[in-house]
Amino acid sequence: MNASGAPTTIGPKAYEAWRAQSLGALTEAIELRAVLDLAGDVSGVRLLDAGCGDGALVATMAAKGAEVTGVDPDPAMLLAAQKRVADAGVKATFTEGRLEGLPFPDASFDVVASITVLCFLPDATGAFREMARVLRPGGRLVLGELGRWSLWAAQRRVRGWLGSRTWKAARFRTPGELRALAEQAGLRVTALRGAVYYPRIGWLARVMAPFDRWFGRLGTFGAAFLALRAEKP
Repeated sequence: MNASGAPTTIGPKAYEAWRAQSLGALTEAIELRAVLDLAGDVSGVRLLDAGCGDGALVATMAAKGAEVTGVDPDPAMLLAAQKRVADAGVKATFTEGRLEGLPFPDASFDVVASITVLCFLPDATGAFREMARVLRPGGRLVLGELGRWSLWAAQRRVRGWLGSRTWKAARFRTPGELRALAEQAGLRVTALRGAVYYPRIGWLARVMAPFDRWFGRLGTFGAAFLALRAEKP
């Protein structure tokens, strides 16, 4: 879960600081649940975490029985990911590389996951094509991205205007834009859901979080996080 290589300031310490906050831990858990719901059973599958960051998703998927490879352009993130996996007592493989030019042969993976990475890449179209390329026919892409129509996105845009390099570089997308990117890469979208409907206020987030799935059934408007699943014909 990393956008390293983009003009941002995200690094391992930023992830640690976010998870140390109650709001961060709650939000990451809800985002992870949305991704796992769409990923389905991963036991025994070859899974690529494209933009693996500090390895949170890698460790989770490896614990569920997947044969996981993590790829990221940032050596510091890869070191943090290796430590996380070792601490979790699971196994995974890590490779340095960029989404726009994944260092793997065609049809290498059954599942490709990428969480909050495309929002920081200048060439999302190329990254989608690469993720589709390394998927086997019948394989599935599971994507988590930042939704445009949310209070979180509005606040982050303001932070970008005020000088934050991370949020100045970020791209917030609509469900339609994500669907179009997947279809342009030759993939068939089979699910698109929202998550994180509460505002960035700790006590209110705790009150609303138990109802997040219910909000998701109503639609994606207001969701800070969008989860997409697409299949390769």
